[in-house]
Amino acid sequence: MADAPDALFGTEAIILPQGGPLYLQLKRWIADAVARGAVKPGDALPSERDLATKVDVSRVTVRKAVQHLVRDGILVQRHGSGTFVAPHQSRVEQSLSQLTSFTEDMARRGMAVRAVWLDRGIYDPSPEETMILGLSPGERVARIARLRLSGDMPLAIERAALSAVTMPDPGAIASSLYAHLDKSGNRPVRAIQRIRAANLGEGDAGLLEIPAGAAALHIERIAYLPSGKVVEFTRSVYRGDTYDFVAELRVGK
Repeated sequence: MADAPDALFGTEAIILPQGGPLYLQLKRWIADAVARGAVKPGDALPSERDLATKVDVSRVTVRKAVQHLVRDGILVQRHGSGTFVAPHQSRVEQSLSQLTSFTEDMARRGMAVRAVWLDRGIYDPSPEETMILGLSPGERVARIARLRLSGDMPLAIERAALSAVTMPDPGAIASSLYAHLDKSGNRPVRAIQRIRAANLGEGDAGLLEIPAGAAALHIERIAYLPSGKVVEFTRSVYRGDTYDFVAELRVGK
């Protein structure tokens, strides 16, 4: 592996791209070095002091530029080790035209996935769950929450709520919620999804192993049975640096 500091600085005079605050200029300069392959995934960046000296900026400027690059997923910081170019991550495309479970979707791509259970239990419903699921007075709600991973890479957090009548034993779910619902004739046939961009708080960012404040996709799904009854209310958080959602559009007639 080439020496990262030498590869980053090269032999020519350092000229930062013009425009905007100095930390953004430095951020663009480092991002360009990564994009053109001057530094490779896994390479260590020079220390904050070396960067500041070589580029002739303050350490505060360096620190701010690096923080933004970490948020963007270009760099990663390891406590006690330093700052490194982030490993290359292949992006996952998911169609918005088909109603599938996460497990089914990943299986079609030949990707091995697993789940870490965060919660499986029966609870008193929140007002929002009561309204969306159409629960009767006194009816309880089953909640399941999972961290979804491909290998060791966290991809998403799923938090689903269903009527406890539909899901009396959340602990019986294996890998796929929809496969479990299919057994009891309660698999949904259509759903409404709302997708919005958001920045992660510390809790979800920690689970997804990315910095707090990083970009993510928040997806709310309300799924329906053939009768029109709501069967599932799920809120998911997907890493913004690994997921693309794709929809096919046709010209209306």
